[in-house]
Amino acid sequence: MTVVLSGSSLTITKLERIARHGEKVELAPDALERIRVCRAMLEEKIAAREIMYGVNTGIGEFSEVVLDDDQVKEFQKYLIYNHSAGIGDPAPIEYVRGAMAGRINVHAHGNSGCRPEITQTLVAMLNQGVTPFVCQKGSVGASGDLAPMSQIAQLLMGEGRAYYQGELLPGHEAMARAGIPVPGLQARDGLATINGSNLLTAMSALHLCDMDRLLKQAEIACAMSLEALLANLKPYTAQLHELRGFSGAVRSAKAISACFAGSDLAAGRLKTKVQDAYSMRSSPQVIGTAHDAVRWARSQVETELNGVGDNPIFLPAENTTLTGANFQGSPVALPMDMAGVALTMACVLSERRLNRLLNPALSAGLPAFLTRGAGMFSGLMLSQYTADSLIVEQRLLSSPASIQSIPAAADQEDFVSMGMNTALKNKQIIENACGVLGIELMAAAQALDFRDFNKGRGVAAARDIVRRHVDFLEVDRPLHNDHTAMMELVGRWEVLAGVEEVVGSLG
Repeated sequence: MTVVLSGSSLTITKLERIARHGEKVELAPDALERIRVCRAMLEEKIAAREIMYGVNTGIGEFSEVVLDDDQVKEFQKYLIYNHSAGIGDPAPIEYVRGAMAGRINVHAHGNSGCRPEITQTLVAMLNQGVTPFVCQKGSVGASGDLAPMSQIAQLLMGEGRAYYQGELLPGHEAMARAGIPVPGLQARDGLATINGSNLLTAMSALHLCDMDRLLKQAEIACAMSLEALLANLKPYTAQLHELRGFSGAVRSAKAISACFAGSDLAAGRLKTKVQDAYSMRSSPQVIGTAHDAVRWARSQVETELNGVGDNPIFLPAENTTLTGANFQGSPVALPMDMAGVALTMACVLSERRLNRLLNPALSAGLPAFLTRGAGMFSGLMLSQYTADSLIVEQRLLSSPASIQSIPAAADQEDFVSMGMNTALKNKQIIENACGVLGIELMAAAQALDFRDFNKGRGVAAARDIVRRHVDFLEVDRPLHNDHTAMMELVGRWEVLAGVEEVVGSLG
């Protein structure tokens, strides 16, 4: 189904469809009219030689330099050249597609002043599968993601490079093969393409999709471990959490309990302790807090996706221009820093449950390190080492980037969001989380195979999915293959899909 970009209805779910699944996009007719009206106003102001930042002045420290008519025509080209200053490996195609969709949605408000051809060309590039090569690093997340967005803008001049049908091609060739005319850049067009935090916002939107699914899989892993550890299930009663009032904890308790449905443990047929350790009975509160953090981040990111992130901003109804800092990435960077911390916190809790599965003093009668041949075999002892190494890296990455500003542009840009650094480190936090949760799922499946009772339907489904990819550890074998297989399994959301097929949506 085509996603219509109107400026006000772009959700994270829709952006994921565009970015990851190649969904077609369409510019809403009223949005196109708003863009035309705004451009007409801008051209009148240019003809009247009204001073406007980034149109007939320099940018940054050079904002007081007024350009003559000939310079205005050429300025946008050199602006894009100068700002194409990224470095290193290319950003994944899904991130770039997401950034392009976000930028189209900004233009749809009719406050950016670019020509309609610029926005329509970005639409055509998305629909024809022309994705600019963009260096992943180089943005400080204020004045927008200038460096990466400039590499997108190069295609509007028929320059740069782009992926098309699996090939990396010169920009002009990619556009020609796709049958997309090159519009060139006129006054304001270049700055209107780059002056927003669109790449870090697109990355954050996709990361939030992943974080939500990872937290649901953390609840599945938790349920598996709790059954294997013969947990007291009273702490997972929704009423307990409703009395306190945190919606994330209520949601998490319900999700974990759903996985227990049909088990002997839930039916009270097995002896349990009066009270379990915090890593067991606090799971709804901890994972629920992470859900709450992700929910707030989601609201911030969707606000940004549908806002006018640009500078200057043109108001045709008032025939006026406003300059400000709506490109500033802090509204996204801060909540995404917190979302990364929240996912790391859930992984720390996962490792503590893993510890209880492996430690014979804590595992309610399970064999040491989940092996029948303790001494001769070490079982899953080293799996904990691997999980610990990933968690330490997650902790290091959880230091907030949003407070790490370094002044630039001769102190004209003396506070920047560093939101791109937030997005980059969240990518690694997510990858590590797949590894940590994969190891808990693997250990929990091993532990459940030592237990002879009826498991919950969700727990049993998760255990069966794990067994399709990792065999029971009867005797020691190299575990790196199992660990990697589990990390990839978690990252494909296969466990989540299989459990929800049995128990329904986990929230």
